[in-house]
Amino acid sequence: MSGHPLFARLARLGQRLRQADRDHPWVLDAAVVAAVFLVFCLPDLVPGHVEGGPREHRFVLARLPLPQTAALQAGLVLPLLWRRRRPTAAFAAIMAVFVLQWSLDVGLRADAALLVALYSLALHGRLRHLAWSCAAMAVAVAVVAVAVSGGGLPVGDALFFLFSAATAAVALGIAVRVRRAQLAGLRERAARLEIERDQRSRLAAATERTRVAREMHDIIGHNLSVIVTLADGGAYAAQAAPERGREALLLIGDTSRQALGELRRMLGVLRDQGDQSAEFTPQPGIADLDGLCARIRAAGPQVVYTAAGALDRPDRGVQLMAYRIVQEALTNTLKHAGPETRAHVTLTVGPDRLRVRVEDTGPPGGSRWHGRTHGHGHGHGHGHGLAGIRERAALYQGTVTAGPGPGAGWTVEAVLHLTPDPDLTPGLDPSPGPDLTPDPTGGPT
Repeated sequence: MSGHPLFARLARLGQRLRQADRDHPWVLDAAVVAAVFLVFCLPDLVPGHVEGGPREHRFVLARLPLPQTAALQAGLVLPLLWRRRRPTAAFAAIMAVFVLQWSLDVGLRADAALLVALYSLALHGRLRHLAWSCAAMAVAVAVVAVAVSGGGLPVGDALFFLFSAATAAVALGIAVRVRRAQLAGLRERAARLEIERDQRSRLAAATERTRVAREMHDIIGHNLSVIVTLADGGAYAAQAAPERGREALLLIGDTSRQALGELRRMLGVLRDQGDQSAEFTPQPGIADLDGLCARIRAAGPQVVYTAAGALDRPDRGVQLMAYRIVQEALTNTLKHAGPETRAHVTLTVGPDRLRVRVEDTGPPGGSRWHGRTHGHGHGHGHGHGLAGIRERAALYQGTVTAGPGPGAGWTVEAVLHLTPDPDLTPGLDPSPGPDLTPDPTGGPT
């Protein structure tokens, strides 16, 4: 039924009326006064009006001249103009006129204005004022019931009728008040949820931009460093050893294709079209460190890679973190220590953490730290390498330390906490001893 067009039109009409009332509140108040006057005041002002109803329930009340009757009616009806802005004052004014009227033993149909005022007080007034007003209303109703009992109507019936009318006015006002409070709370909650949704969207967008920037830095920075080093070496060897120059060009092509493939995968994920035909390959992990070390060796540095523990135990996220950390550290080694340095990469998987350590010997004959204070991105220069490593490690409650090592070398060490594996048997150490199987890239493992 709520989806019926009639209900939709009524809802739109109600919205227009509420908007018009907010723009011109005095119009509704004046309309209420006019309606009460036409329905309850006008019959008492018509000359020769005869009381109806059963003869046994008729009661005789005094009738005042027309001017006095109009004055009492005005005192009962006109305060309704302030029933929403000053509900307590309007009720008090109507109650005073009501008491004065019945002290003169005069009954008027305009007494219904007291019920309207009581309803408005329950809807718009303060609740502590409503209690006192109800007590005053009870006394007035009792007085009226006694006054009309002389016409043959029992006091009990009169009290039941009058108290029922007053109770209905109060109950209706409180029900409408509660409903409006619920709607206001729902609107406020909807507005708050909308603000929170926008904030979450902005935070998610900022987080995603940071993640994409970090991935792009890892992809482009590493591969371009390798390409630049290979190009410099190939240009140097082009005349002396043309075969070495050709080998450098082939390695540049392989590295460029790999970088292009990673960029395509990254941009494919960011596209909104969601091309179903696109091929997505897994992100690199610990198993790809051998190939990474091989590419760095092709650029000149001697890289020794040592791994120990259950290498397949960490999840894909931790493995990607470890790969990117080693990639960033080796890129910085190639960039700042040159192609003639030696690097040692150690990766150890323990029961609850993964430790990555990359240390190099620095450039041959180079000064201590070989200029990495600024170029390494350690917080003093423009680089973002170490900051990216620390951000990655922080995602897994890890720590990163970086600084000068023995001689002119540099050391980067990261510790990542692993998620406990519920499949492990209690009391058993899942990490076996060092694995000394041959490394297919040429270095010991």
